[in-house]
Amino acid sequence: SKIENLLQGAQDSFVHYGGKNSDLIVYRVPGAFEIPGTIQKILKSHDPDAIVALGAIIRGETHHFDYVATESARGIAELSLNADIPIINGVITTDNVMQAKARSRLGGRNKGWDSIEAALQTISVYQKIFSDPK
Repeated sequence: SKIENLLQGAQDSFVHYGGKNSDLIVYRVPGAFEIPGTIQKILKSHDPDAIVALGAIIRGETHHFDYVATESARGIAELSLNADIPIINGVITTDNVMQAKARSRLGGRNKGWDSIEAALQTISVYQKIFSDPK
């Protein structure tokens, strides 16, 4: 599925940059609308280096597409602003399944791969900010 391909891309990217699959924790939710609440619970009960949200919202398959896409993105952005770790929005929004398949292709860079890259780069930026003298 599209989500599994995004997850595989993220895992491949993490390993490519020296991470171990055993260091990744994956939580699955029923839909994009549940992502922000889940991230909030992770922040309260765990101490991750970063959080990467992956998913696909497809206009042709999602009732209230605009509402779900907007609220999911808004919730992730709000959490990101208030967290001391990177929270990366890797949720793709497309008009149809074909576009989603194109953006979640295996065997190279997909949105999952790019989202892990963004998380790793942002961890580095945050570490520099926290360690720079005031």
